[in-house]
Amino acid sequence: MPKHALTALALCLGLAVPSVALAEWKPNRPVEFVAAAGPGGGTDTFARVVQSALSKNELLTTPIIVSNKAGGSGAETFIYAKSNKGDPYKLYFGTQDAYVLPLANKLSYGLKDLTPVAAMVFDPFMLWVNPKTSGIEDVKGFIAKAKENPGQLKLGGAKAKEADETLMTLVENAAGIDLTYIPYKSGSEAAIQVAGGHITANVNNPSESVEQWKAGVQKPLCVFENERLADTTVIADGMSWHDIPTCKEAGIAVDSFAQPRTIWAAADLPPEALAYYTNLFTKAAAAPEFKAYQERGAQIPRLLTGDAFKDFIKKHEASYVEIYKRNGWLRAEQ
Repeated sequence: MPKHALTALALCLGLAVPSVALAEWKPNRPVEFVAAAGPGGGTDTFARVVQSALSKNELLTTPIIVSNKAGGSGAETFIYAKSNKGDPYKLYFGTQDAYVLPLANKLSYGLKDLTPVAAMVFDPFMLWVNPKTSGIEDVKGFIAKAKENPGQLKLGGAKAKEADETLMTLVENAAGIDLTYIPYKSGSEAAIQVAGGHITANVNNPSESVEQWKAGVQKPLCVFENERLADTTVIADGMSWHDIPTCKEAGIAVDSFAQPRTIWAAADLPPEALAYYTNLFTKAAAAPEFKAYQERGAQIPRLLTGDAFKDFIKKHEASYVEIYKRNGWLRAEQ
């Protein structure tokens, strides 16, 4: 065989090796899912639903362990990721918190310490009250009560200077009101506080307050989306998710504020592991368990991986930077 032909053959074989490795890699021992929130919260539920979808459909046959690291408003999870550089057996579940937390807080990790894997679904936000304890039945009544009692209405949410509190500041600016924010470890904890009448309201994803709505101790006033949600299944009070007005319709001019449910790995994740997990979570998003989870929580189906996910992160982070500047939250180094 001519020398140039041998060289070409060697190059072809050399190029073929990585693609074979990419196709063949898969976990051969337990995988840990680390949720950046406390038990029962939206991120914890997300991780456990993905665990169920993978296990029940035998998409991942090695054991999956779900753990929680909620400290520092979830920053503990991503600091833990930094200490496990290159480890393909640990995945980190969160929201936009991975890239938003460092904007306002001096932390020992940054986006460079993480590998984006996927955003599997988006959660809309709603404004919720307990009509029995607050006397509030609609957005008009909420705004009126807030104006009558400036700074006295307590609104709860998950974590400080993150999505929930950020959304509250947008509500304040749009409605011309002054509220007091109370941070909790998870949205489900904030929902319990509203249900018990300890705080007036919360901004929450549907899945974290739907049971309280069914029990009659919470009521959704509006949804922070540009259009009403599509689901017409009756949930409570004879109403479906579609029956809830957008906040713009109801009198609070805030645009869509959906929250991504995201999955990350540590920096320097082997390319073959990233390819494996990208394919794995794409399959999980189509599993019956995950589809049912989307329907229960009135979530917005939108799967992002690869460059599409990276582009979204860049744009979403930039939008938070602008809001944080207005709020005076942005760290000086940013």
